[in-house]
Parts: sequence; structure tokens; C-alpha cells
Amino acid sequence: MEFVDGETLREKAHPGKSELKVLLKFLHQVAQGLAKAHASGIVHRDLKPDNIMITRDGHAKILDFGLAKLIMSEPPAVAGGLNLNDNLSATADGSDKAEEATAMMPVQHSMPGVVMGTVGYMSPEQAQAKPVDQRSDIFSFGCLLYEAATGRRPFAGDSVVDTLHKIIHDPAPAITDFNPSASPELQRVIRKCLAKEPEKRYQTIRDTANDLEELIEEMKGVSDIERSVAPSTSAITSGATKSTDDDRRGESTASGTHPPASSAEYVVTGIKQHKLAVAAIALALLVGGGALVAFILRGRITNAAIQSIAVMPFVNESGNADVEYLSDGMTESLITSLSQLPNLNVKARSTVFRYKGKATDAKTIGKDLNVQAILNGRVVQRGEQLTLSLELIDAQTENVIWSDKYERKHTDLVSLQNEIARDVSSKLKLKLSGAEQQKLAKSYTTDSEAYRLYLQGRFYLNKRVGNEFDKAEGYFQQAIAKDPNFALGYVGLAEFISERDRPKAKEYIMRALALDNQLSDAHATLGYQLMLDYDFAASERELKRAIELDPNNGRAYQWNGWRLMMMGLYDQALASFDRAIEIEPTRADIRNNRGACLVAAGRIDDGIAEIKKTVEIDPTFPWAHSHISFVYRMKGDRAASVEERARAFELLDRADQATRMRESFAKSGWTGYLREIVSQDWGRLGTSQTRRASLLAELGEKEAAMASLNEAATKGDSWLFSIKYDAAFDPLRGDPRFQQLLKKFNPPQ
Repeated sequence: MEFVDGETLREKAHPGKSELKVLLKFLHQVAQGLAKAHASGIVHRDLKPDNIMITRDGHAKILDFGLAKLIMSEPPAVAGGLNLNDNLSATADGSDKAEEATAMMPVQHSMPGVVMGTVGYMSPEQAQAKPVDQRSDIFSFGCLLYEAATGRRPFAGDSVVDTLHKIIHDPAPAITDFNPSASPELQRVIRKCLAKEPEKRYQTIRDTANDLEELIEEMKGVSDIERSVAPSTSAITSGATKSTDDDRRGESTASGTHPPASSAEYVVTGIKQHKLAVAAIALALLVGGGALVAFILRGRITNAAIQSIAVMPFVNESGNADVEYLSDGMTESLITSLSQLPNLNVKARSTVFRYKGKATDAKTIGKDLNVQAILNGRVVQRGEQLTLSLELIDAQTENVIWSDKYERKHTDLVSLQNEIARDVSSKLKLKLSGAEQQKLAKSYTTDSEAYRLYLQGRFYLNKRVGNEFDKAEGYFQQAIAKDPNFALGYVGLAEFISERDRPKAKEYIMRALALDNQLSDAHATLGYQLMLDYDFAASERELKRAIELDPNNGRAYQWNGWRLMMMGLYDQALASFDRAIEIEPTRADIRNNRGACLVAAGRIDDGIAEIKKTVEIDPTFPWAHSHISFVYRMKGDRAASVEERARAFELLDRADQATRMRESFAKSGWTGYLREIVSQDWGRLGTSQTRRASLLAELGEKEAAMASLNEAATKGDSWLFSIKYDAAFDPLRGDPRFQQLLKKFNPPQ
């Protein structure tokens, strides 16, 4: 590519940086450059501020003709396109027929029905994948004029679909809505450029340039328009160190053969001067057209390996909600596979799934998640037939880097997952070692039915609470019944019953590790279980191993943070929680844990603020409300404490108990409320026995409180460490039994 020393039009058009008349001067130069391209039959098709460079000496240059197409006034004489043998032989003997090779390139090289261009700047005909001519560029040029005048795009929707709809159907708002000082003449020029029907627009960009020139001359302080001049030799040769061709171009320029001022002229002149090269391009287009188009569409980021990606929730297009587990499960499995690659940052499941069901454009997602590429997928299951369509998108340009469709039998689900992981890693241009390739291709079961049952189990496990959550266990049990050596099935079971039946959970996880000791999640779950045994040293070993196997294992960092918090190492715990949040910023439970750490460290108000962030992330997360109820109680805000706990029970589908809590507080005050709470079946609720002991201690029932604490210690209650700072336990601190419990959380340092 030609080296251009300067700034893009987007940078120049940054609010407050350039006056409108200066921007219009540059855009007039752009129109002149486009006129030369159009005169030679070239349509750019991707005009946008990022593709306009302003040199340091003040001249606009049109870049990136990667989506450009050649047009002609008459159809080819030969059906099906160019007769390559005739043209190449004509070129070889030096005749002028090489010029015909350029002119006779097929009118439409892009595939019918494929949208090409950048959303927000494309014309209505581009948005509808219709044939385009130079009037499409005029519409895009109108978008540039509008943005220069207002600082915003004329068609900006909440999603790609919404933006395309606006481009096709909605008129652009008047520029005076955003810039009252804009002239009516400028509004007229822009409106004519942005006509929906090509016949109602300017018919040539030259006409647009002429009207724009008159407009600028009428603006105060502008007497005439500076013309484009050839860039200086130094501007070209400063970038001519990349290849022999670049060096030759620098030498040619130094000897007085200046390239044209605009990139459009550069392309046109190149076509005229290198006829044989054009014929070769024609050959490549016709013989290897698919590969060349794919190369053009990849965009800039694929010159090197893509280092960050968000695998978005695959869309279930089967029309059957019962197979939602399949689209979700395939997404999660691909995330897990790609996360094992050391040089690739893959956004966690919890992070990407917040976009599920929302129409959000790739550029917004890329900016929000700070990733280079977005992978979208659509899943259709019809009987035994499974169809998966994938699309890898450059998050910056929104260009399609790669797309493919997979059609397989339902029984080929396992091999399909492995094939997808290999293909995606290949398109990301990742250089993998042999061990990494083996890890990526690894199958945890060869039984497709066992794998399908496992995906259903994960689908319900991810719900975390409620009746549907309980369905997970049955699917995991069926999965390992189909394949007793399916390690992931045992991991799922261990996660499901981790706090309900800890001995059984540990049994499952040891079985999984015996089958495969390279499972990061298995080591993390074992580390969590050992933490609940208060064996902090062994827990640390397992959690570190989990992180070694998968540096993006957010749950391992989360549980390590909790381990450190239980030990009273609050600063280290906060650092571990912060790393977990960095990996999974939308996980409500991690934020809730961080809030707990701040409270334990004595930073009560900071803890409340953090727990409120949890509620903002997920208002339906019951444990945040339950936790903040406890903290409000510590601060003495009893009414708020009651309301938050009642809200937690409502979210757990226990509205009747929530009603009794509110009524007991209203009728009998705080003491009546406490007695209502401790009378509930805490075992069935799965709620912390340490919390119950705290309420009993506040009621003055010391022996009942100690009994509840001993039960908490026996079951491995993760909240038992709160006896260190909860003031409700102050009456028990002189009891030797209480002091013995405290020793669990003061291991040798």
C-alpha cells in the first residue's frame, strides 16, 4: 500500500478539531478524486472517514480500494465473462487488446445477495445487496458530508439491522437539527446525495463537486478552492522500505515520475500502465475468484494473528425452544476449546451471553469487549440434520473475514465441534504447536448422545437457581450412563451438588481427574471443595493448577479470592477478584463476592456500593439482595434489611415467605422478624447456617447459635469465616468452642 503521512478524515472531523469549511475543502478534493475513479469505471463501494487520509500538506487521498469494482457501459460479448485465452494471447503479442481485458471484466464480481461495504455509510442498493454503480459512492459521499456538518452519522441505529432499515427506508434528519448554523444550500447538496432512489441523486460525482465548490466559495473567508497536487517525494519514499516494489516506486518518484495526487488516480494510472497485470488479475478473479474475494474481505487485522475474539451466543433458528441448549452448548464448547490457546484472549461465556437475543452491531461489541474479531453463528436442527452457519467479522471495519456453513447429521455433533474449533483457529491465523493442536482437537467423548445430554445439563446448570436448575443433575447422570468415561459429565455433577452433598461432589471430581487430569474446571472445583474443608494449602495448589491449565478460568480466580478472604488476606483476595472480573466482567456472583471481601475488611460502605453494582448487572440475582440485607443489618438499617431479604426470597420463587417476613416486621418489629427468619427450614433453603447462627446470637439464644455454628463447620459453610467480624457474635467470643472455630481461619502464614 502507498504510504500516506497524515490523519484520517475521522480524526480531522473530531469535534472542535477542524472547522466545517476546512472539512468541506477536503471533501471537495475527495469528490474530485472519485470523479477520476468513476471516469475509469471504478466504484469504491467503501467510502467512510477511515478511508480518507489528509496528508500533512493538506491534501485528501482516498484509500482502501479493497472492495472496489469495475463497471462498464456494455455487457460482455461472451456469455459467462471474459475469454481469457484470447486476451492473454493479445497481451503477449503487444496488441491493444489488453485494454479490452480491463474493460471486459464482469460487471458484478461479488456474489448476488451478499452485502458488501461498511454499515452506516453504504447506499440503499448496497444494503439490499443489489447491483451498484457510481451513484452508490455518491450516497456514501453524502454520508461523509452529513457527518462533517453535524458530527454524527445520518443513519445510526441501535443495531446493524436497525441501521440498514434506516438506510433503506428513513430520511436522514435535517442537518440543522444538530447544527443550526448550517446553510440551506449545504442541506440541499446533502439531501440530493442521500436520495433513496439512485435516479434522484446527483448522477455524477462531478456535479456534486461543482455544487460543493460553489457552496464553499460562498462561505465567509473562503475565496477559492485549493487544488490537489502531487505528494512530495519524501512522503512516498518514507514508506518505501517494505519491499523491492516499494523501493522501485521510491526511485521512480525521485527521478521525476510523480505518482498521481489521489489514490483514485494512482489506481487508474496503474491500470493503464500495467495491462498485463490487469489481465492476470482478471484470470485470478475468474479462476480463483472465491479465494481472492475472501482475501479482499479479510480486512487489515488478518495480516497478523488475531489475538482477541468474542464468540457470540449462537442463534437457534430451528423454531423450537427445546433445542436452545444446542445453540448455547455449542457456543460454550467453542469458547472452552479456544480458551485453551495461550496467545488468544477469548471472552468468557458470562460476558458474551449478556448480548443474547439483542441486535448489537459488531463494532459496538468490539469496542465494549475490546476484541479484534466477533464470531457469529446460527444453528438449525431439522430432524436428524444439523446446519451451522458461521461468520467471523472484523470488529473494527465490520467486514466479513470468513464465513462457512456446516451440514452434518445429528450423530456427528462431536466431530463437528472439533472441526469448528480447528477451522476457527486457522482463520484467526494462530500458530499452534503440536501439543496445542492436539489440545484443540481433543474429544472428551465419542458418544454424540452423551455429549448432547451433557450440553443439556450445562444449559440448565447455567441457570444457577430455580426449578430448571435442578434439571441439570438428571442430564449429567444420563450422560455418564451413556459414557462412563466422560470426564466432563462428572465435573458437571460435582458443580451441581458442590454444597448440597460435598462428599459425593468430591467423589465425582476425583473420578473426573482420574479420567483426565488436564481439566482446568476439575482442578478448580476440587480447589473449591478443599477450601470448604478449610484445607487452604491444598486448595491453593488445585486452584493454581486450574489457572495454569486455563489462564482465563474466571471461576478459579473467584474461588481463590474467596479462599484468601477466608484467611483474612483481603488485599490479595481483592486482587484475585479483580482478575476474575477482568475475565468475566458481567458475572454478578463475582461482584457480590468482591463486595463481601470489602465488608469483611471493614470497608462497609464500599462493600454496599459493590453489591449494588451486582444488582445493576443482574437485578434478578437473589444472593446480592440476601447479602446486602445482612450488611444493612450490620449498619442498623433494619427496614432496608427486611426489604432486601424479602426481595431475595421473591426471586427464589418463595413469595409466601417474603410476605411473612414483611408482615412479622410490621406487626412485631425486629425481634418478630428475626424469630420468623430462624424458624424457617434453612436446610431446605440451602442457606448459610452461619447466617442463621448470627440471628440466633442476636436473639440471645447462645446455645442454639453454637449448635448452628458447629453444623456450619461440619458441612463446610463458606460463610463461617464471618464470625471474625460479625458483631452479632460478640456475646460468644469468650466461649472456648467459639475460639476453636476461629482457629480454622488463622492458618500458619
